[in-house]
Amino acid sequence: MERWSEVPILIGQEGPLQGGRWPLTRAGLLIGRDADCEVVVADRQVSRHHARIRVSADGEVVLEDLQSKNGTHVNGVAIQGPYRLSDGDVIQIAVAAKLLYVGTEATLPLTLEGGASAEGRLRIDEHAHRVWLADRELDPPLSPPQYRLLELLLSRPGQVVRRDEVIEAVWRGSEREGISEQAIDALVRRLRERLAEADPDRSYVVTVRGHGFRLDNEG
Repeated sequence: MERWSEVPILIGQEGPLQGGRWPLTRAGLLIGRDADCEVVVADRQVSRHHARIRVSADGEVVLEDLQSKNGTHVNGVAIQGPYRLSDGDVIQIAVAAKLLYVGTEATLPLTLEGGASAEGRLRIDEHAHRVWLADRELDPPLSPPQYRLLELLLSRPGQVVRRDEVIEAVWRGSEREGISEQAIDALVRRLRERLAEADPDRSYVVTVRGHGFRLDNEG
């Protein structure tokens, strides 16, 4: 039997699916309003059989819209044909629900059994992309870019992460081209704001001028 840590999963982020988790095995998943779907979204904006996720023999995870009335989106863009999912992709079913795709490549050497980091006030579950500060969970969850930045900083405790390393870790493929200093600063600022929502008396992300950023996560 496959463990969840060994297979990709979907995590409900918004709408009626929030908090749910579905492992993606070779059987795949059917998403829609009908009761025969593995992921049921009880909303009239959702088609009876809205979308399907299949897993190929070589582990490729592909999302397909099943000619739904209100469409299927990935990261805010409507898909027109089979779409190969990557870790951190956000799937939107019509405007009724959002699902986060977490691939099997989303692992960190600093995590313990259960996927949660163990040191400092800030902890993450990399399989579910959940974040806690002093035992208070961030809700709503971080956006995929914010989470990837935090994951990078956590993987380098006490070390400075350069701006080019941030670009490499946060943005994917062609998205990396033309990323400005302002875009990086805006991402760091928004991550600070989200962390301050849970712990306003401390700044976790420290700017090291001329070098980059580091995480202050001591207890």
